[in-house]
Amino acid sequence: MMSQIPQAVTWCLAAGLLVALVLLISQWRAARAGARSVAGLRAQLRARDDEAHRLATVQLPALAHSAVAHPQVTDPLLAGTVFAGDLAAVVEQFAGAVHRAEVRADQNAKAALKGAMRALQGLANEQQVAISEMQERHDQPGVLRDLLEIDHANSQFGRRAQAIAVLCGSWPGRQRSASALTDVVRGAKSRIRDYKRVELRTQIDLAVVSRAVEPVVLAVAELLDNAARHSQPNTTVEVNLQTAHHGACVVIDDAGVGMDPREVQLAGELLTGHRSVDVTRLGDPPQFGFAVIGVLAARYGFQVSVDTRSPYGGVRAVVFLPTALLTQVERPPVVEPPAPLPVRPVTAAAPVAPVAAAEPAEPARFEGRTAGGLPRRRRREPLAAAGTAEPVPGDPTVPAAGDPDRDAADIARRMGAFARGTRAGRAADPTDTH
Repeated sequence: MMSQIPQAVTWCLAAGLLVALVLLISQWRAARAGARSVAGLRAQLRARDDEAHRLATVQLPALAHSAVAHPQVTDPLLAGTVFAGDLAAVVEQFAGAVHRAEVRADQNAKAALKGAMRALQGLANEQQVAISEMQERHDQPGVLRDLLEIDHANSQFGRRAQAIAVLCGSWPGRQRSASALTDVVRGAKSRIRDYKRVELRTQIDLAVVSRAVEPVVLAVAELLDNAARHSQPNTTVEVNLQTAHHGACVVIDDAGVGMDPREVQLAGELLTGHRSVDVTRLGDPPQFGFAVIGVLAARYGFQVSVDTRSPYGGVRAVVFLPTALLTQVERPPVVEPPAPLPVRPVTAAAPVAPVAAAEPAEPARFEGRTAGGLPRRRRREPLAAAGTAEPVPGDPTVPAAGDPDRDAADIARRMGAFARGTRAGRAADPTDTH
């Protein structure tokens, strides 16, 4: 009996040890699982902290400057979690708020610029009227030359105000009759600062319809100004007119620095007119040229392109005008001279009042005789214009050959002579009430 007790105790102890061992293994496994879970939770928590920090310090500031791209959560530990969904919702709401703020800012800026440019356009027009009146009142070549320079500066000022107003949703503001394409290019040339560097090489017998004259003038002027500003002052900007199958082209070549592929791509997007232009993102100083041309091209139905294919190493810009914007050049009708009236013979009884000659007649000069015995008249030398003298070499008042201001001085002298003659004629005619 006593021998069976130790055996039972042994079995009980063995069973207890086995149970304890099983419990220890189970606890060890649970502890390991708990440790792994805690490590995973800690890693996920760190990932959330890192993602939130990256969102606050990198993604949202970038999104504030461009609401086009919406950053997403990139950490695989957060993929598909509620936190990732909430984070994406925050990003979407922020992007929407940024976009709405940008739209309001752009609208407010355009409204303010439109109002300011209208006022400036009004001032430019008033100044243009004042300049024209001064040109009619003054006949001194020096004064007229200065007025021409002021007039040219005022035309540049008006073009810039007109371009900004168009970009802000306004209309060009001028209605012109149909004009020859050559005159359209010349009008655009007269509105830029370096107009003397622009050379029109070819001409075609086509005209631009009335509604598109001012938009095309403004677009070509912006392209010419851009070509002149981005090329050396000693180079020329070449303009050629070419007929096309369904329209005509204005081809502008410069010898400037050219454009890199990124600039060409951006210019192409702006020139199509389909991209929304934010006036607050046009740089400092703002670059209005391509954006204005794109708005005009989309509104009036012509196309503009730029690339780096200029044969002079610069940029080639092409303005394509479709047939709908072109018409034939209207030429003035040819007026036949009236038939001469029959001359009635004057009888001796009828007295004829002598006609006072404006200047003493020059006696006829003869050189020998013809084969038939008639006297041969010698051709007289052309008389100098009244009130003018031959230019004296070295005279500082006469521009020398090659002087860049010679054209302006010649125009000023002609305008002065015309004004003096007009004023003298009005003073001599008592019936003239003007």
